[in-house]
Amino acid sequence: MTGMILDGVLMLLLVAALGYGVRLEKKLTALRAGQQAFASAVTDLNIAAGRAEAALANLRASGQETDLLHDRIIKAREVKAQLEALIARGPSSTAESAPAARAQPQPAPAPAPVDSAGNERALRMAALAERIQGMAPTAARAPAPVAGGNNVAAILGALTANQSAKQSLNRARRSLDEDLFAA
Repeated sequence: MTGMILDGVLMLLLVAALGYGVRLEKKLTALRAGQQAFASAVTDLNIAAGRAEAALANLRASGQETDLLHDRIIKAREVKAQLEALIARGPSSTAESAPAARAQPQPAPAPAPVDSAGNERALRMAALAERIQGMAPTAARAPAPVAGGNNVAAILGALTANQSAKQSLNRARRSLDEDLFAA
């Protein structure tokens, strides 16, 4: 009889151990699922950090480009102001001073040597200087039918350069906004 009682107690303990084992298995399954979710969250965080680094690099590059474009806009405005001043002086000259200006053409300044990065800018500035020098027609050139025609072309060129610089700056800003808000 005592053997049966001990067998009964042992069966109850085995059933309790089985129940505890099932409960423990459910907890371990939940823990594994949580660990997998945590691992995927860490992977997503690493991907987001990579995107943020790329966006920051683009932001820095756009900032440098914006500074460059801002400098170009300022220089274009200065050239525009100089051209407007030349136009303002042009019509006020008398008919007597026009032949003197045609007889003594001013030599174009020789462009200074520049590095390869500023070569394009130097060429544009040299072309602008030639246009400004060309405002006083030489004897070899035929006189312009409209007074100040070269001035208008030079101003239009400067305004076009200013407008293209503004458009480029706006494109850089839009690209920067897209990069920032895409991540």
